[in-house]
Amino acid sequence: MNPWHAIQLTSGQFVVCHGLFCDRVHRVCTVSADGHEIVRSHGGQPGSNIGQCNLPSYLAVNNSEFVFVADEGNWRVTLLSPTLNYIRQVVSRDQVKWRPGVLYLDVRRRRLYVGDNEWSNENNLYTAGRVVVFSV
Repeated sequence: MNPWHAIQLTSGQFVVCHGLFCDRVHRVCTVSADGHEIVRSHGGQPGSNIGQCNLPSYLAVNNSEFVFVADEGNWRVTLLSPTLNYIRQVVSRDQVKWRPGVLYLDVRRRRLYVGDNEWSNENNLYTAGRVVVFSV
């Protein structure tokens, strides 16, 4: 398991996203405060369906603990409930130019800032990027 990003919730638990190209599991999990138990999860085998993720790389959590997930391999940002049930797609493939990789949620202004990055398979690195702002 290769974790990308984790955020501690008010309960002391952590919401974590993980899954690299070579991993068989790509998901978002809520993990116990001691890190020993998966409390709930969203995802599993990598894919593009509603219940799947493909390189979930970054998270943002609002005050009600709804989770925004940058699903880099699917070129989208999804919104999950506090119990990690799918709510809706917040940012679609049509709204980004490359891959949404990093998120920042400004709760007060109700804006989601998305780092949209171009990946070069030839060089194995990001070659360009921009920040796209969405009202949420």
